[in-house]
Amino acid sequence: MIEPGTRAPDFSLPDHDGNEVSLSDFAGRKLVLAFYPLDFSPVCTDQLGLYQEVLGEIEAQGASLVGVSVDSSYCHHAFREQLNLTMPLLADFNPKGEVSRAYGAWIDQADHGNRSLVLIQNGEVSWSHAAPTPLEIPGANLIFDALAK
Repeated sequence: MIEPGTRAPDFSLPDHDGNEVSLSDFAGRKLVLAFYPLDFSPVCTDQLGLYQEVLGEIEAQGASLVGVSVDSSYCHHAFREQLNLTMPLLADFNPKGEVSRAYGAWIDQADHGNRSLVLIQNGEVSWSHAAPTPLEIPGANLIFDALAK
């Protein structure tokens, strides 16, 4: 998992509508990257649904929250619609997992991202958390604690 104090690896990924989103788009804001394995899986559905419930509170603290997985933009689009998500979902699709790997949020044996959270401020990682297993959802309290520091 990427360590606090590390310069955040740059990225440019398509979102759920195919628009390119880059790290630089969040300059001057706190950014929480929420890495997760796959759209439509039961645990991922619960995870993103939970983050949607508290998204307004996260944004009230001057932060943006963005989901990242290896699914395509088309899959992300359908997943957002089904769950009524408003946060952007980025497709770390091609090359598969490149950004997830750069942030240390990757499980080689499973060939997908791990459930991980990364807080970026001023282009630097200020906090990170990796779930011990893909079956464990990193709770929203972790995000709020990190934002409060």
